[in-house]
Amino acid sequence: QVQLVESGGGLVQAGGSLTLPCAASGRTSSIVTMGWFRQAPGKEREFVAAISWTGGSTDYADSMKGRFTIARSNAKNTVYLQMNSLKSEDTAVYYCAARTYRATMRDYNYNFWGQGTQVTVSS
Repeated sequence: QVQLVESGGGLVQAGGSLTLPCAASGRTSSIVTMGWFRQAPGKEREFVAAISWTGGSTDYADSMKGRFTIARSNAKNTVYLQMNSLKSEDTAVYYCAARTYRATMRDYNYNFWGQGTQVTVSS
């Protein structure tokens, strides 16, 4: 089992920045990929970004490229989502996810999920 705990959410003005850490615990040696997803009110959950836990390769949703950066610290068992130039449409609950087998990074079939952290961007 892998446990995930997100933090860092909150209220930020449009154009501002926010960093979301996600700390992993448990069988972290089994992690292959970690990802971030988000869900806005009344909308389906959507892919944001993902990173290979060992190789460091990344994938981003097109609308986040250039604004969001995903990074990891294996020493701290933590993945980070750095969000810049935030817009009101970035308002959502952000979820961290981990997968213990190889699959396309942006596929939704992650087997472990965090509880989510709310990000609200005021215009």
